[in-house]
Amino acid sequence: MSKLQCWKVGELRISKLIEQRLSLPAEVLFPEVTEQQLAHSYPVMTRQNTLDIAVHSWLVESPQGRFLIDTATGNNKSRPFSPQFDRLNSPWMENFLASGLQPQDIDYVLHTHLHIDHVGWNTQWDGTGWVPTFPNAQWIIPQEEIDWYQTPAAAERTVIFADSVQPLIEAGKVQTVAASGGEILPGIHYLPTQGHSAGHMSIAFASAGEIALFTGDVMHNQMQVANPELSSVFCQDKDAARRSRKVLLDYAVGHHATLFTVHFSDSAVGRVSTSPDGYCWTAI
Repeated sequence: MSKLQCWKVGELRISKLIEQRLSLPAEVLFPEVTEQQLAHSYPVMTRQNTLDIAVHSWLVESPQGRFLIDTATGNNKSRPFSPQFDRLNSPWMENFLASGLQPQDIDYVLHTHLHIDHVGWNTQWDGTGWVPTFPNAQWIIPQEEIDWYQTPAAAERTVIFADSVQPLIEAGKVQTVAASGGEILPGIHYLPTQGHSAGHMSIAFASAGEIALFTGDVMHNQMQVANPELSSVFCQDKDAARRSRKVLLDYAVGHHATLFTVHFSDSAVGRVSTSPDGYCWTAI
């Protein structure tokens, strides 16, 4: 059984649940990247102009309960439009069990958004249908993310909603968050960071005078801390994503927050500071 990486923020114990690692050429992930930006980002390159992309979730154990932040891609789900996510057989659940918890121990699942690699372990197949993986949990989801799946733009991706979100709604397990965000439980705030997706939000936990900030997909790589103008190929509204990135980075600096990212690879956790050249990332 694998040993999990864990961090402490106030009274929170936060563990990383790894699913998989991918890689993409920098020019594919960031179509507007310049040669100068690539040159300054050499330390985060794995090969010539290639970037690692992680997929993982976060487990938060706190005095208020046990939380999952997003649930990766899931196993054995049909995703023919995304071969890298199609019918996975990953060790995500084994990593979860390495925490010493069982699925029934989770109290809340909090979603930053509902893309393919953030919702999969919400459900699993019981032989007759897709059922909630965490039977005692309540799911909290931005309303705009649910609404987007009812639009023509989502037509090719409705299977994601059908197998990983709709069963939760039918089971009466979903609470929604308005576009303005807000405090959903004492000390836990949803922060609007739309752009990557229609209703994307980041999530801040306050504990004992410290802040843990779960970024979601506001950023995909450390390059975007120093270059917040870079939006990824996956962002639906690149201009809104740029604005949200600036808001998030300013929030992180102003609150001395510890950031927990979803797609940064080895340095998934860190803090943001400022210098005359802009924002800086320090992994911890």
